[in-house]
Amino acid sequence: MKDDLAKETAGSVDLRQMTEARVLLGRFGAGLPTRAAQLFLLDHARARQAVWSAVDWASLRANLADLSPGTVDVESQAGDRGTYIRRPDLGRKLSPESAERLAGIHPGCDVVIVVADGLSASAININAVPLVQAIVERLSSRQLSIAPLILASLARVALGDPVAEIIRARVSIVLIGERPGLSSADSLGAYMTCLPKAGTPDSRRNCISNIRNGGLSADNAADAVVSLVLDMLKAGTSGVALKDAVARLPTS
Repeated sequence: MKDDLAKETAGSVDLRQMTEARVLLGRFGAGLPTRAAQLFLLDHARARQAVWSAVDWASLRANLADLSPGTVDVESQAGDRGTYIRRPDLGRKLSPESAERLAGIHPGCDVVIVVADGLSASAININAVPLVQAIVERLSSRQLSIAPLILASLARVALGDPVAEIIRARVSIVLIGERPGLSSADSLGAYMTCLPKAGTPDSRRNCISNIRNGGLSADNAADAVVSLVLDMLKAGTSGVALKDAVARLPTS
């Protein structure tokens, strides 16, 4: 059967121009056209590479060196990438050496930013620097105190909780590589938590996702992140309770 990929549209609108999802792929006999099958294999390989590759921490550190807070390296208890993939619980716990390192930071600040590899090194390598720069610029312009930037390897979202607890940060911002999809392997997520501590449930977090080229831009994401941080600092809470808490704040 002839490949009719170009003929498959919904009415007069070609949905392929509106989404990166796999729609209207066409068919060749009982299977997919060759090009669609090859693109699937390519995207699958990119997703696997994003999960198993490592962040270029040296380059990240160098590109963030000019930001005033400085950087501190930490790692989880996972130890290696294979263990990290198999044991999510260990990715949520700081190594003892990292906890000691953080204990040397002068405690007390408004915000701590944690850059974590997560499940996509590609997301961090591509998107982290412009996003961190945009967030720091906006926080500084509002006279908020910022802890040294935390660069966290083999880390899950919840690793930001003990980090913030040790240095007594009022709000944590965890920028992390999201689980790769077959249409985007470089998507970065931002998770914000007010008054975080070890064991904080996910219901206490707010998330902004799909930060990448082709998704939410770094500048727009930074605007959204800082807006949520300001709301959290005013309301003293985050997550599912934030909306109601903000609504109860005095307007004057």
